[in-house]
Amino acid sequence: MSTYPAARVRFAPSPTGYLHVGGARTALFNWLYVRRFGGQFLLRVEDTDKARSTDESTRAIFEGLEWLGLGWDEPVVYQGANLERHRADVKSLLDAGLAYRDFTPQATLEERRADAQTHGEIYKYKREWAELPLHEEQQRLERGDPYVVRFRVPDESGITEWDDLVHERIAFPNKDVDDFVILRSDRTPIYNLAVVSDDIAMGVTLVMRGDDHISNTPKQIMLYNALGKPLPRFAHLPMIHGLDGKKLSKRHGATAVGDYQHEGLLPQAMLNFLALLGWSPGGDREVMTLAEMIDLFSPEGLQRKAAIFDPKKLEWMNGQHMSMMSLTDLEPVVTRAIVASGLATAEALGAKHDWYLRLVDLLRVRARVVDDIVRQAAPYLARDIDYDPDAVAKQWKDREASRNLLTATRDSLMAASSWEAATLEAELRGVAEKLGVGGGKLFQPLRVALTGLTVSPGIFDVLVMQGRELALYRIEQAINYLSVAADR
Repeated sequence: MSTYPAARVRFAPSPTGYLHVGGARTALFNWLYVRRFGGQFLLRVEDTDKARSTDESTRAIFEGLEWLGLGWDEPVVYQGANLERHRADVKSLLDAGLAYRDFTPQATLEERRADAQTHGEIYKYKREWAELPLHEEQQRLERGDPYVVRFRVPDESGITEWDDLVHERIAFPNKDVDDFVILRSDRTPIYNLAVVSDDIAMGVTLVMRGDDHISNTPKQIMLYNALGKPLPRFAHLPMIHGLDGKKLSKRHGATAVGDYQHEGLLPQAMLNFLALLGWSPGGDREVMTLAEMIDLFSPEGLQRKAAIFDPKKLEWMNGQHMSMMSLTDLEPVVTRAIVASGLATAEALGAKHDWYLRLVDLLRVRARVVDDIVRQAAPYLARDIDYDPDAVAKQWKDREASRNLLTATRDSLMAASSWEAATLEAELRGVAEKLGVGGGKLFQPLRVALTGLTVSPGIFDVLVMQGRELALYRIEQAINYLSVAADR
């Protein structure tokens, strides 16, 4: 594997929404790079859009990164605090003749764009203000005429190119890049200028971001050169698509990292899943710890094609990580979810700690998310349960026959010499043999009586975990339910 130099990288979200899975994936790849090859992972909040930026979104970004464990190495930089430096950089470009003031009224620009669209043409800006005589420019400034500042694209016959860590050599003809605005009429900077100014000030040496930014890169390279600063390296990551092949959006379901946190996913599973969206560790390896991801990470494994976000695979990945966790680590996560659901208090669970740990271990086998364990735990923690209608329709279809099976089961279990799995199995198989039915014909109706569901751990494990008193109570309740139904 190639060795890459240490780097200063940055994750620069805009606080106009929550931490999107695409943003989290970008943050993760930047973080993995510096943890693998050395350097610093920096966080910059690009809050220059004051109308849309919110404190709530900023907090959600911080909380999402902290939940994932992607800590940053230096104090957070807020782009909005750097306005004067942005303006100073624009002034230096103006003074050097590398930018100019454009006094074209906004309405005129809109008319020209509309006219080009009407004729099926691509609008191209004309440099009509680039050579404005100094005295005329001064007169307009004194009158207070509004203007924007445009960057003067150099050498229209040349090209702007770079070696991308993902896409290799990328080149743009300069003639295809209009003189672009770097300062608005209200003296706030445009994205490309602010980003370059901040990356220079922060000492960023590797810019790793989504490949939707490729078209911004030639403009930013031109600005680096004009400001006389060394270029960082660039790496443009593939976009994330839904299963339909379209750009991931809310129509595909939850796209905010916080949503998955609250749905019972483990952060280590989310990291593992995100890492595979555009990166391959080699071979068929999929399930990895964070330490393994750091050890295996390399830009050579970054892929060019769009990654597909499959929620089912994410759930599967979470199930794998839940099975890998020690009970000591998993128990607090499950406990928080159970307490939040109202099923039990932390004190009540702590009072029967050993039994509770066995229950968590038993239930995680069939769980993909923590909320699955919570749902499965209800029959063991609550006194009364609801019967799933589908389970009733399938397993208690013949109400009288089901009642007779459960009555015989109750009588046998009441006489059981001990409440251990081997004893209970012998009792139940004896009932099945006496009634002339297979074990499944007895166990499935009993499972519904005990849990209200058609799927659960093994029936003997269920009986042991519920205990004699609760299990017999549940069977009695089911018999009463079926007696009332059969009499109708």
